[in-house]
Amino acid sequence: MTVTIKDVAKMANVAPSTVSRVIANSPRISEKTKQKVKEAMDKLGYHPNFIARSLASQSTQAIGLVMPSSGDVVFQNPFFPTVLQGISEGAHEKNYALHMTTGKSEIETLDAVIHMVQGRRVDGVVLLYSKVEDKVISYLQGRDFPFVVVGKPYKHVEEITHVDNDNFRAMRDATEYLIGLGHQQIAFIGGSLDLVVTVDRLLGYERALRGADIPLRNEYIIHEEFLREGGQEAVEELMALEHRPTALVVADDFMALGVLNMLDEMGIRVPEDISVVSFNNVLLSEMSKPPLTSVDINIFDLGYQASKSLIQKIENKGEPTKRIIIAHRLVERLSCSKPNSEKSIIT
Repeated sequence: MTVTIKDVAKMANVAPSTVSRVIANSPRISEKTKQKVKEAMDKLGYHPNFIARSLASQSTQAIGLVMPSSGDVVFQNPFFPTVLQGISEGAHEKNYALHMTTGKSEIETLDAVIHMVQGRRVDGVVLLYSKVEDKVISYLQGRDFPFVVVGKPYKHVEEITHVDNDNFRAMRDATEYLIGLGHQQIAFIGGSLDLVVTVDRLLGYERALRGADIPLRNEYIIHEEFLREGGQEAVEELMALEHRPTALVVADDFMALGVLNMLDEMGIRVPEDISVVSFNNVLLSEMSKPPLTSVDINIFDLGYQASKSLIQKIENKGEPTKRIIIAHRLVERLSCSKPNSEKSIIT
């Protein structure tokens, strides 16, 4: 015999409407009552019929996740499993499911989002990237559809709820850390300039150099994919220069792994010959050889706050636009030291 809400209400000695509010995680219900209802649900083996609830409320109780283009490349980077864990945690607290989409190109990604939105498969969308020009954001704004961006939007920042780090300050801090060790020949290895995070970090790098009266050298600025191979290619280019850098700031730990591998192949020691600071502080940074000094950007919190903010927008149409900045910190390990004076002199 099928267990109903009325059965749960009778066992918990509450009204059926109270059981419904507990299932919806309503803040109007006390924690004591919620616990009593949940215990009754467990004893009776009751599972809410979310499909029926969705049909009645015109809500899917699902969040769409839009990954960057080239999904096969995306999942190589440890950043994404961690941010997805944070999003999942926030969604689970409110009983929302996740619906993921991406595409091999920007056009495919936009087409997937259109199908997801117009097919009413989700109630809102989290964008796990921020591009300089993004048709997906324009489409979502045009339909007045709830969405949140992980990263800083390129345009209309005040109109878009987003969760981000202060990437300008984080890169400035990382660069100033190397300057404090005595480095003046510091190279920047970043991702594509189509990504807002790269632009902000490049500006932070430049500001740190200017603040220390260190000349900016264009040949020290390299842009590659956030992949291990991208880091390898960047090292080959930098080490071919007549005046090699004595330190590197790398915009991603996964890319930094390629940097370390290539430096090792070339017989260049870290940190004795060159220092390396990276970003994200994923598990790889601790396990690399040597362990990487890395900027912890609290990836889990980025995801958690993104899903939490999106659900607030979904459930309250009057929810104001928010700019949520997640704190960062530099985690010092063994990949940095003072410059080797013999190698740092520019002739």
